[in-house]
Amino acid sequence: MKLKLLSILIVFVFLLPSQMKAQGAGVWDPGRRCVLDPNSQCVPNTLLSAVPFLRIIPDAVGGAMGDAGVATGVNPYALHYNASKLAFAERQSSFAASYTPWLRNLGLTDVYLAYLGGYMKIDDLQSFGASFRYFALGEINFTNVDGQPIGTGRPREFEFAVAYARKLSPKFSAAVTTKFIYSNLASGFQVGGFDITSGKAFAADISVTYHSNPDLTGVGTDFALGAAISNLGSKISYTNSSDKEFIPANFALGAAYKMNLDEYNSLTFALDFNKLLVPTPYPVDHPDYDNNGNGIGDYREQSTFGGVFGSFGDAPGGFSEELKEFEISIGAEYWYDNQFAVRAGYYYQHPLKGDRQYLTIGVGLKYNVVGIDIAYLAPTNAQRSPLDNTLRFGFTFNGINQEAQQ
Repeated sequence: MKLKLLSILIVFVFLLPSQMKAQGAGVWDPGRRCVLDPNSQCVPNTLLSAVPFLRIIPDAVGGAMGDAGVATGVNPYALHYNASKLAFAERQSSFAASYTPWLRNLGLTDVYLAYLGGYMKIDDLQSFGASFRYFALGEINFTNVDGQPIGTGRPREFEFAVAYARKLSPKFSAAVTTKFIYSNLASGFQVGGFDITSGKAFAADISVTYHSNPDLTGVGTDFALGAAISNLGSKISYTNSSDKEFIPANFALGAAYKMNLDEYNSLTFALDFNKLLVPTPYPVDHPDYDNNGNGIGDYREQSTFGGVFGSFGDAPGGFSEELKEFEISIGAEYWYDNQFAVRAGYYYQHPLKGDRQYLTIGVGLKYNVVGIDIAYLAPTNAQRSPLDNTLRFGFTFNGINQEAQQ
């Protein structure tokens, strides 16, 4: 139970940073433009947001390709990466379900992410999609600041999303996704004299895709370029105070290239870049941390769109720090006879911005209309991931292929 309590406290670091002023974290060095630890090394300056479960990769396909998926093939998980891909779907419909264990390497068995999603083509130009994402944090024993038990709870969060995608030309599509987000972490308890309530927010995604089929191998190739801005929405609060937190708005840019080597073999390469569109935290020792003197960091008091537009130039370390906030996903996928797949990838996040770095591998199997996918994550550094040495599973049920039907 101590491990479970630790996991929920990690989430609260994202939700209530105003309660944690990082006292003793170090001294701001104006020359190196960062906070220094006792060894005179720059300490991490990770981007913070509420409801971070929205950025968890829900599928075993992208999860096996280093979390890449902005421009890869169309499936029901497109609503997470880039819903505009749905306009290029070859099948009339498809539905998927996935299960992702969380913190299983720490011995927890009741913390997981579940996902249900699907799409249907309205006609050759339009598609409709919907998804439901549920994150359970298990049963938690809550204590007060003195360590005395004050009760138990089952924190949980979910997101419901609906997307509409349309081709604007034979090679270009766009989509809009609307979302309702619900987060119940500790309703009924108190923190800092405030009653904790459920957090609720509305958000939207905007995405575009360029898709072409240059015949460079004689048996066909596919090239796709996609971009998405996701989770643009209201800030969220868990108390009655006016102090609210940003949700994880994100900018994604990705490319994928598929080569049909012959009639039975194909190979796909994918590359994604992601950047959270939330303000970069300023350390307490920074001279511009709290210019209005109200005890709350100025970066946290920005409006939603102020935080989004300012996120490309607000890092206290300047442009070089902004570049460190981009996360990189590289993936590859091999299919034999469109029935058996092998996947591999690599994910990189800068050491000062979270330091998540890991290799991923996975396999996929299709039989008639049913597909099964499995992914595995192996860390490549000392920073532990909630998915270390964990298998995740996905199931897909495909409808009629339009080309085959014709």
